[in-house]
Amino acid sequence: MAWLGDKPAGTARVNEVTRRKPLLVGANPAIQLFDSTGACTAYASCWRVDWPPRGTGTAIVLWQPDGLSVHGADQALGAWLADRFVRHFPELGGLPWHPSQPHSHMAHIEVSLADGMHARAGDLAVTVEGVLDRRVFATDTFSLGGIDHSLSLVLGPCESGSITLGGRPLPGMIRLSGTTERPSSAAFVAEAEVWWA
Repeated sequence: MAWLGDKPAGTARVNEVTRRKPLLVGANPAIQLFDSTGACTAYASCWRVDWPPRGTGTAIVLWQPDGLSVHGADQALGAWLADRFVRHFPELGGLPWHPSQPHSHMAHIEVSLADGMHARAGDLAVTVEGVLDRRVFATDTFSLGGIDHSLSLVLGPCESGSITLGGRPLPGMIRLSGTTERPSSAAFVAEAEVWWA
């Protein structure tokens, strides 16, 4: 059953949404780091794909100011995730998008709405911990490349996180915001994630 959002939708809008087809089912935890001026220093989007037309698998897409790398055994899947999804995420809005550099290591991703997420691929490690809240998010108007997609997931903002590459932590820290009742974070787990278009 399609998610119809928080506002009543007209018949044409309902028909448009219900004609959409599943594009991806899985999990997509992420973390974004910032320097003291508020500039993004790194962003890691971690994927566990349980079902898409492109096949199942895992990948980590790592954005840094000087480059983009895709880590995973299935590079075709990783490149599709980077180009189809990550490059259009609002976290990277206005930031330069580079050609991706492939790193063909198996990506191991463990996601828990109770504890957080641990991911590793070669010498890249990504961690988010201390789940602060769990809530459902859903929309029919998530734009990817100017095309509205439907998205639903269970979100768990986290209180801490890090990205380590080659044994060294990448610079920057996460940002926490929101309220005690509804916290937000630049580090989060996302489970039961379904995209359709």
